[in-house]
Amino acid sequence: MTTGERVPPATLAGAVDGVLFDVDDTLVTTRAAFAVAIDAVCDVYLPHVPAGRRADVLALWREDPDGYYRAYTRGELTFDEQRMHRANQLQDRFGGAPLDEPGYRAWLSVFWTAFEGAWRAHTDAAGLLDRLESAGIAYGALSNAATALQTSKLAAAGLQRVPMLVGVDTLGVGKPDPRVFAEACRLLGTDPARTVYVGDELDVDARGALAAGLIGAWLDRPGERRGGAHPEDPDQARASGVQVVRSLAELGDLLGV
Repeated sequence: MTTGERVPPATLAGAVDGVLFDVDDTLVTTRAAFAVAIDAVCDVYLPHVPAGRRADVLALWREDPDGYYRAYTRGELTFDEQRMHRANQLQDRFGGAPLDEPGYRAWLSVFWTAFEGAWRAHTDAAGLLDRLESAGIAYGALSNAATALQTSKLAAAGLQRVPMLVGVDTLGVGKPDPRVFAEACRLLGTDPARTVYVGDELDVDARGALAAGLIGAWLDRPGERRGGAHPEDPDQARASGVQVVRSLAELGDLLGV
């Protein structure tokens, strides 16, 4: 078997009472929304970057090589501190002027207006929710972003039926801390051992869930890996006990619903 070859997962039919979802790039097309937002800030703050290189700006934003967002989820930075660091990283890397606090606020206004206007549901999200409901399997969301933000994002994407159970503000920390997975299962009313957590990041989502006693599923959508320092090897994922699926529809097949 070559690295990255698709292997059909074993069935979990009858073994699951609940599914917990990551939000960004699992239920909502956040990667595409970031692309819209990065285009908007490039127009204003990096106008000299040619259209052909804007993909590089987006890649740096998503990769977050210095781990500012994860520092936020550990309670080490505020939301605005991590985002200002990342905005200035783009400015520095691509030849823009540094942003002071007022400059960052203006940058954020441009970014956020475009970003929130582009929130959409993944095309396979509603179908899986329908299948889970028909099978009587409970579901909810656990995210490393703030609860109010993700509630608004789900609603804007037409997924308001997904209850936002735990955000980074619930306990003051985020994934992969096992306490957030335990709290989400408690609120969902399911045994962790009979609960699947599915997300697009192998380490904090799938492996974090597995370490917390849940069934960890990595959503490895074709063409949507972050790259850089993020672990993204399907063979290593399976070897560690993670279920690897390429779509939410495939997760439904895995669950036998």
